[in-house]
Amino acid sequence: MTLIWLNGPFGGGKTQTAYELRRRVPGSVVCDPEHPGFGLHRMMPPALRGDFQDLAAWRQGVYEVLDLVLRRHADGPVIAPMTVVEPGYFADTVGRLRGAGHEVHHFALLADRATVLRRLSERGLGRGLKRESFAVAKLDHCLERLREPEFAEHVTTDRLTVPQVAERVAGAAGVRLLPNRYGPVRHRLVRAWTGVRHIRAL
Repeated sequence: MTLIWLNGPFGGGKTQTAYELRRRVPGSVVCDPEHPGFGLHRMMPPALRGDFQDLAAWRQGVYEVLDLVLRRHADGPVIAPMTVVEPGYFADTVGRLRGAGHEVHHFALLADRATVLRRLSERGLGRGLKRESFAVAKLDHCLERLREPEFAEHVTTDRLTVPQVAERVAGAAGVRLLPNRYGPVRHRLVRAWTGVRHIRAL
């Protein structure tokens, strides 16, 4: 089965694109690698919580779960929206899955710094960028790393809507999309609902 890994900076549109793909690709499923990271954090006292990607348990768990799903889910592609910018961690997840024989299509969704900051501010629940301090602090590092060749294929999203990004990803991955029958208003509602459902609450 096919894995579509959506990389990119925090606020780069990974989750919105993932759920647009799921909506329009029959049988597809989203497996979010953030979830085991949140679980590992909840096992730890707040003072010890750093970047969960630094934990080998997270990288191993993501590999094992995605390997299992890819071997047993036969209905459609598996979609994983997750920022990974450290080459070693990328090798432990995306690289290992490729090494296990899975068809992995990796995309780095990129945008100008100003575009990403605007998107982060819009999802800040009225608090602007204050609520997204972690994402802002990581932004320049993410953008610099993700432009490197090992993180291709790159998709520039500044002037693309979420459906257009999904269409570009699907085309490059050889995945057939259902027609987009939603108008602008319904798309805004879907994006807002997706954003609310994926608010980080640690």
